[in-house]
Amino acid sequence: MTVGWQWAGTAPGPTVLWDKWLKGRLQLEHKGYGKLPVLESSSSPGDLSRPHHMVSVPNRFPRWFTLSHIESQQCELASTMLTAAKGDSRRLETVLESIQKNIHSSSHIFKLAQDAFKIATLMDSLPDITLLKVSLELGLQVMRITLSTLNWRRREMVRWLVTCATEVGVYALDSIMQSWFTLFTPTEATSVVATSVMSNSTMVRLRLDGLQQENLATSARTLALQCAMKDPQSCALSALTLCEKDHVAFETAYQIVLDAAATGMSYTQLFTIARYMEHRGFPVRAYKLATLAMAHLNLSYNQDTHPAINDVLWACALSHSLGKSELAAVIPLVVKSVKCATVLSDILRRCTLPSPGLVSLHGRRHSLKLMSLDKAPLRQLLDATIGAYINTTHSRLTHISPRHYSEFIEFLGKARETFMMAHDGHLQFSQFIDNLKQIYKGKKKLMMLVRERFG
Repeated sequence: MTVGWQWAGTAPGPTVLWDKWLKGRLQLEHKGYGKLPVLESSSSPGDLSRPHHMVSVPNRFPRWFTLSHIESQQCELASTMLTAAKGDSRRLETVLESIQKNIHSSSHIFKLAQDAFKIATLMDSLPDITLLKVSLELGLQVMRITLSTLNWRRREMVRWLVTCATEVGVYALDSIMQSWFTLFTPTEATSVVATSVMSNSTMVRLRLDGLQQENLATSARTLALQCAMKDPQSCALSALTLCEKDHVAFETAYQIVLDAAATGMSYTQLFTIARYMEHRGFPVRAYKLATLAMAHLNLSYNQDTHPAINDVLWACALSHSLGKSELAAVIPLVVKSVKCATVLSDILRRCTLPSPGLVSLHGRRHSLKLMSLDKAPLRQLLDATIGAYINTTHSRLTHISPRHYSEFIEFLGKARETFMMAHDGHLQFSQFIDNLKQIYKGKKKLMMLVRERFG
């Protein structure tokens, strides 16, 4: 496929177009114009590496305009040739080879693939399987060209390719899944390809029997697991979802998550999968993933609006509902990861309430007995919360302005509520206030407000 043709007068029939195209193609190839000169690498007028017979395009139009115009004509001619060659496998093969050799724009090749698909699936006739295969080959070429480049139509292209492969048949779907790494990113392969293949609409469209459906689903699950291993951050949750109906595959996906949790996944991703596990009825596994997520988390004293707070509260509630031993195991993680006093006090208050509980592994429901603040595990959490309030108070007082005085007094009021949860809380808080008045006596107006409120 070399250059576009323009015909004056009435458009000739397909046979005439075919003969004219072949004649033009042979003439151009004989002259050495197998590819458009404008598609070659750019060179300066004095570049002697360009063959002398390659005459430059007239410069009355910008080079980019000329290139775009000729490429568009080239694409239109190729589409016409695909139409003319319908039903003739030899001609279709010739057109396909010429397109693959001479057209380099991914958008133009994608348009030709779509054109071939439309021509092959006209409503007034049975699908032309040979032309469908040409469409699929062009789609595969687009996938390979755009795999490592940014293309805003990439997702559309991937979805279209799955649709085209579905029309060609189950073997085409299986083929693109077997060679997915040359065509798709792991995210595309799981979220688009495998998900589409396993959808009910695809199974109905292919009219597969039970065994064929299971074989195709097995290929899709295998694809999802391979993607999860290659990119667990992006594909693990999709893999778990796709493998729900296969116990072995689901266990494999879960193990991939556990293996990647230490280094390859963020707390946000782990919390998301943990919540999914709880939703699927696996609270113990959800708890395990939540503890792994906590190990990656670090909330400083002033991050009282951090988006992970809800996940931390959920993890503590889950641990509380599972039992005292689970709560005892998660509290050291909370103390290590969370330094924000208000968040710690919220967790502490929730843990002092009776838990509704879940049915344990032995079939018994955990009791609603209140847990003591003077004993483990809540004692450690109480001490950490009081310590966080003390540290945060000193941090705030280092650079505090008068307009924040009232807000600071309210903060001390919340601190006192937490201090009072300890058996000697009143004494601790009094000593704490006395220390503040001594250390920050230079802040006279603020200390006057402290004395008015707390004595």
